[in-house]
Amino acid sequence: MRTTSLVLSIKLALAGIVALAAMTMAASYWLSDRADSDAHAINLAGSLRMHTYRLLALEDNPAATEEERERARARLESTWAHPLFDALRHRNSQLAAELDSTQAQWKALNEAFTEMTPAERIAATDRFVEQLNAFVGQLQNHAERNAALLRLVQVLAMFAILALAAIVAYWLHRRLEHPLNELQQVTQRISQGDYQYRLQPRFMDELGAVAESFNQMSRAIAHAHGQMESQIEQQTRELQRSNTTLEFLYETAQTIIEQETAGIDFQPIISRAAQVAQVDDLELCLITDTGDHPYRQVKPENSDYDLCMTRNCGDCLSGELLTNAKETGLPDPVYRYSFPMNREQRHYGVLVCRMGEGETLTAWQQQLLQSIADQIAMALSLQAEEDNARRLSLAHERTVIARELHDSLAQALSYLKIQVTRLNRALAKDDKKTLEDVSNELQEGLSSAYRQLRELLTTFRLKVDGPGLLGALQMSVQQLSDQTDMSIELNYQLESLPLTPNEEIHLLQIVREATQNALHHSQGQRVDISIERRHNKVSVFIDDDGVGIPESPEKLNHYGLAIMQERSKNLGGRVVIANRAEGGTRVEFSFTPDCLRQAGVFAREA
Repeated sequence: MRTTSLVLSIKLALAGIVALAAMTMAASYWLSDRADSDAHAINLAGSLRMHTYRLLALEDNPAATEEERERARARLESTWAHPLFDALRHRNSQLAAELDSTQAQWKALNEAFTEMTPAERIAATDRFVEQLNAFVGQLQNHAERNAALLRLVQVLAMFAILALAAIVAYWLHRRLEHPLNELQQVTQRISQGDYQYRLQPRFMDELGAVAESFNQMSRAIAHAHGQMESQIEQQTRELQRSNTTLEFLYETAQTIIEQETAGIDFQPIISRAAQVAQVDDLELCLITDTGDHPYRQVKPENSDYDLCMTRNCGDCLSGELLTNAKETGLPDPVYRYSFPMNREQRHYGVLVCRMGEGETLTAWQQQLLQSIADQIAMALSLQAEEDNARRLSLAHERTVIARELHDSLAQALSYLKIQVTRLNRALAKDDKKTLEDVSNELQEGLSSAYRQLRELLTTFRLKVDGPGLLGALQMSVQQLSDQTDMSIELNYQLESLPLTPNEEIHLLQIVREATQNALHHSQGQRVDISIERRHNKVSVFIDDDGVGIPESPEKLNHYGLAIMQERSKNLGGRVVIANRAEGGTRVEFSFTPDCLRQAGVFAREA
């Protein structure tokens, strides 16, 4: 490939055009300068004829003086001595010979002019004029040749300039326009994202260097674009993997929450974890704190490996990240990753991933498996806490049942036992009055114990389910209304106040116990139950229109009143029983619920 300079080539082309134009102008100037004296020479030659005929006329005129004849000869001689004729002699040899011949003929005529007769002078003058005419004709031909030569030079110069311009235009098209068009095309392709097109420079000039720079730039951009696309593709895969991982962790958490009460099925979780983490051998081992071998092992459904049934789990529990496990007895070396499941200083097991020789887990795989292990540990911890809560709830429920039995049925049985002792003594003494009194007491005590037993069974079956406290109160009112002819009205105004389950069950039991007392002892026609919010407290009023209460109301239903007081203490309140001014009895109870108590604390802190 030739190495040339485009700028230098353009300068040389312009210099050639300028030089050709300068040469044409110089030649035209030289030819025009030569043709400029031709007319003057023709004029001088024509004046020679005039002066010759004037001299002839003066010679033939007797009246003319000699002085006039001498002046005519002098003018004629001065014309022959004009410098233009000397220039013609140096410029053209043919004209010089003709001029010398004509001038020699004049000299011969001039010497014999006075001695000739008039007829001889006329004849000689005519011959001399003919010679002058021939000389003038040659001058005219010379002038015409100069004009033709000038035209020829101009035409040739025009064609030469046009040819040179065509050559320069073709050269510029090839060396300048075509490379610029290619540069424009590659620029458009680059702007459209095509970085594979390459220029083929024919000359290593400035445009060739630019083309090579464009090629290098295209290669660099294509390389950078390829790397960027590769990075974008890699980041897209990582985002998709992260999205899949987050979706799996969310589904796992949701599955754990949904299956928590019925027991967690880890099989689909481990199968899905192996699929998301892109591993084949993944095993979940659940171990107690004091155990040395798992009580449950789970692996993916499509796994080809057998479960690790070793009874010594110390290696896995040690939490080593990577261990050569040739001692497992497998045909090929296995490298184990262990992910312990610990939460709140309690160990629940380990998640084990086994890889073949030369295979390792990447950082995102280890992070995913550790997250799964932590999530399973959290699920097991929550399940253990819920089991403990159930145990505590069961123990508390049994305590409540024991307390209810002790405060009601146990007391009644103790009273009956005392009456049986009195009965035995009366039988021994044959005391009929005492026997009759004891018999009445036993009958009344058995009736009371049976009634209390039924109340306890009803109480233990009470629950606050979906409809909430209002639904449970309405159901209780319906049940009690079916057992009596008295009218029971419920006014509930706590729809906008959330109560805890403990508050709801105690409130329900207090209302039920107070209503039962009114139905059994008031001897009235109507019971009004009102539950409303007053002064950041929940106030309960059970009013009847009966006979009122005696001075010692505890004798009416000692055990029921004691149970109501015990429940009111659990809610931080107190039951007050008093006669109404308009007649009847009012049972009043108020307490501050947790939601209003917390709101008061926040208000004081603010």
